Amino acid sequence: MQYGVAFLSVSALRESPSDTAEQVTQVLYGELFKVVEVRKKWSRIRLHLDKYDGWIDNKQFKFIDEEAYKRLILEKPKLVTDLVDFIQLPNQQLLPITIGASLNSIELLDHAFEGNFIQERQPKAKIIETALTYLNTPYAWGGKTPFGIDCSGFTQMVYLLNGHLLKRDASLQANQGDALSFIEESTPGDLAFFDDNEGNITHVGIIMEDHYIIHAHGQVRIDRLDHTGIFNLEKKIHTHKLRVIKKIIKR
Repeated sequence: MQYGVAFLSVSALRESPSDTAEQVTQVLYGELFKVVEVRKKWSRIRLHLDKYDGWIDNKQFKFIDEEAYKRLILEKPKLVTDLVDFIQLPNQQLLPITIGASLNSIELLDHAFEGNFIQERQPKAKIIETALTYLNTPYAWGGKTPFGIDCSGFTQMVYLLNGHLLKRDASLQANQGDALSFIEESTPGDLAFFDDNEGNITHVGIIMEDHYIIHAHGQVRIDRLDHTGIFNLEKKIHTHKLRVIKKIIKR
């Protein structure tokens, strides 16, 4: 088995080894992964944190040895907390990085960073504060940054920045935590999941106070949540059908 670390701000992880293939998620600066298969231009990798598989351009990551990988994955993630910041490269050039970038590998990469980061688990009350950081971020399939994010990427990154690990897709996140019977049982920071006409869970958002929800739909936005689902305050219609509410974090 081989191992790697991403050294650019954000790289696409694709469904197949092609520049035109679907982006299934993104690999942020400092993310660690196993390299499952290596080809001339592309490698299939499995991300350490959420075990997501996909193909990454070989020019966008660095191979590391097994000892370094095993040492780094034992550390608590050290994550950038500002929307945009900069890494200083050995040649004194600057590399822009986004919120959620991991700094654990910075010495291994011979980079420097002087900005703000977080490493400790935060109380549940911080979830909404973090979520609001992404407000008005445009929706982008497979996105994980404030320049483009999808619904489950949004919930995953918000939780990660507070020290809690969610899986990558909404359907997978829906298997985590404890189900609640009614909206009234929820507290800010709980997750609400929504399904399509076939019963497949396709959307997720973060519950706020007073029956509001913040979610990525066109952009990261705030709408009303009721027993039917999400009520779009601008269009005055329900846009998503409520399936289940999950409590991932107790407090």
